[in-house]
Amino acid sequence: MFSLQKLLGKEDKFFTLLEASAEEARTSVRTLDKYLQSPDTLKNLDEFILSRRKDKAITAQISEALCTTFVTTLEREDIEALSNALYKIPKTVEKIAERITLGPQHIESIDLSRQMSLLGSATDTVVIMIKELRKGVHLERIRSHNEQLQAIEGEADEALLQMLKALYSSQGNAVRVVFLKDLFELMEKVADRCRDAGNVINHIVLKNS
Repeated sequence: MFSLQKLLGKEDKFFTLLEASAEEARTSVRTLDKYLQSPDTLKNLDEFILSRRKDKAITAQISEALCTTFVTTLEREDIEALSNALYKIPKTVEKIAERITLGPQHIESIDLSRQMSLLGSATDTVVIMIKELRKGVHLERIRSHNEQLQAIEGEADEALLQMLKALYSSQGNAVRVVFLKDLFELMEKVADRCRDAGNVINHIVLKNS
């Protein structure tokens, strides 16, 4: 078992910033879920832009802290990699919202509840993993969470294939097919981003266990 706090000395700002970044990622997914239930209410991207900007500011703070804080054992590259992986989650979610504003009529009658449930579980798991870094955890526990993320990502892949199969078998117009294909793939990419963050955390714990 190791403690990230010991590796970073008395500074705990990295815990706070990384946890805040993970929370913004989760908030962005929850906001998307809310709007997908009523796509016609998505008149602008203000909430998504705000979440992404907050996370961008957090990422900048982490970079600044790395330049002004003496880090002993934990490699700077690991913190940067985790920070960047987390930032990509709300950034990708914002892209999904952008697509929806371009053609909300194309997702009428489309059930995306399974995908959103998977993304919610993925971001919840990432938040848990980040918070456990502060406490210091056994490798086996982080590995278990990471395996859960891998399973979620695999299920998201399967869901994407099923949605694409149904889409290509339909008699919908070409514009709608292209629109939905892009949307489905972006949603699966959010799961990929969460998996990437989990892999970085697992790597950090493995290297320092």
